[in-house]
Amino acid sequence: MSTDASRYVVQRNGHDAETDALAPLAFAGYAHFTAMQVRDRKIRGLDLHLDRLRTASLRMFGSALPDDVIRAYLCSAIAASPADASLTATVYSPAGEFVVAGAHIEPELLIRTGPAATGPQGPLSLIAVDYERPLAAIKHVGEVAKTHYLREAVAQGHDDAAFVDRHGRLSEATIWNLVFWDGAAVVWPIAEMLTGTTMGIVRRQLERLGVPQRSQEIRLEDLPSLAGAAVMNSWTPGIAVRRVGSVAMPDAPQLMAALHRAYGVEPQVEA
Repeated sequence: MSTDASRYVVQRNGHDAETDALAPLAFAGYAHFTAMQVRDRKIRGLDLHLDRLRTASLRMFGSALPDDVIRAYLCSAIAASPADASLTATVYSPAGEFVVAGAHIEPELLIRTGPAATGPQGPLSLIAVDYERPLAAIKHVGEVAKTHYLREAVAQGHDDAAFVDRHGRLSEATIWNLVFWDGAAVVWPIAEMLTGTTMGIVRRQLERLGVPQRSQEIRLEDLPSLAGAAVMNSWTPGIAVRRVGSVAMPDAPQLMAALHRAYGVEPQVEA
């Protein structure tokens, strides 16, 4: 099914998705996905996306589609879409939810493409809320809390929300990974969270570039000792954060430059 015959697509297992196939999925919530930006029909961090889908499928369904099958489905959707696009690949079980399906039932892949995105301009002001995502390491669907806390933040005059776990640690934001700057090194928070593909790209390229980075538990009371903050996701490797909770964060041009440089040197590859 295409929103425009010459533009964006919705495909199921490499073919245009029909309404009858989509209808059951519209009311289902047991699935996982990955999101990416396609530029000139190429993708950064393809290996990370494939690893995410494989790992989550094994955890949720007990089996996973082979990487070459997923790549073929990605190629089909990318070839049928504009050269620059956003792409979401969702893996689900045809057995549906509220059932225990055996590993012999192979997952299926639904792909949707849409307009290319770059995210908001920033800097962002984030409220801090006590929340932990279930199955935090998996990018799964049906997470009502993400939109709920985004709406709460905007209603309070802010831009979005950051999550604080039961141990008082900052973990992630609604649809973002958090990253900080101590004036000399990039600082990644330690907590249960989704390791984003953009986060993975940035971390490995910072290492190759020789940019100092480290990980530590970060609580709200630690923020005044830090020299900057940002968020990242598939839209962008870095949007500045000017406030987290009640703490104003200073501008950190060195952090922003390092994040964008690291992302920029990641090779773009064809699916």
